[in-house]
Amino acid sequence: MSEVAARIDRDIRALPVRNTPNVRAVRRRYSRECRDADGPFVLELARELLERYGHRWVAYELVRDHEEAYRSVGERELEAFGRGIDSWGAVDAFARTLAGPAWCDGQLSGDVIERWARRDDRWWRRAALVSTVALNMRSRGGTGDVPRTLAVCGLLVGDDDDMVVKALSWALRELVVHDPQAVERFLLENEQALAPRILREVRNKLVTGSKNPKPRLDRAG
Repeated sequence: MSEVAARIDRDIRALPVRNTPNVRAVRRRYSRECRDADGPFVLELARELLERYGHRWVAYELVRDHEEAYRSVGERELEAFGRGIDSWGAVDAFARTLAGPAWCDGQLSGDVIERWARRDDRWWRRAALVSTVALNMRSRGGTGDVPRTLAVCGLLVGDDDDMVVKALSWALRELVVHDPQAVERFLLENEQALAPRILREVRNKLVTGSKNPKPRLDRAG
């Protein structure tokens, strides 16, 4: 396992251009190589990549792309994989790739998400909100979940941390396509506590389908 992790790290470092598409191509190659490996092997490989080499989202995608490894992920594993999240990119990779889907698939309880939402650490609060995206993003298989999404959003309506504010706006906007009336009610009920950015972006989404609609140019003549 350590030898495979070292090879992945070496192949990533050898890339002439180390961008997301090129790194993902390396990850996909090793996902194919690990297709017949058992779940525990892939989980340990992912931990090695994360803890020794810092390849966070590569580790998450390796687990997500291996059925047995992914299905064995629960609260303990997610807490370990989320250790050290300290940027919007790290949080969103964790929540969108692993935590949100695991919650959506019944491998993680809402109590865990609620605990994250109540943490002092801004990044875990953001992770709780971004985890709702998996419930609602159609391109990722989300079918819409008003109660669970709004329960998490309700815990953080008064949070003024910029990273949390942006995530709350995102969570509500993803829910708009499934139940715009529920989102509008939520805005009205919490208008005094919600940040102006959230009210503006979500209402833009409700009215125009975009959080930042392009200004309309009047034609002369």
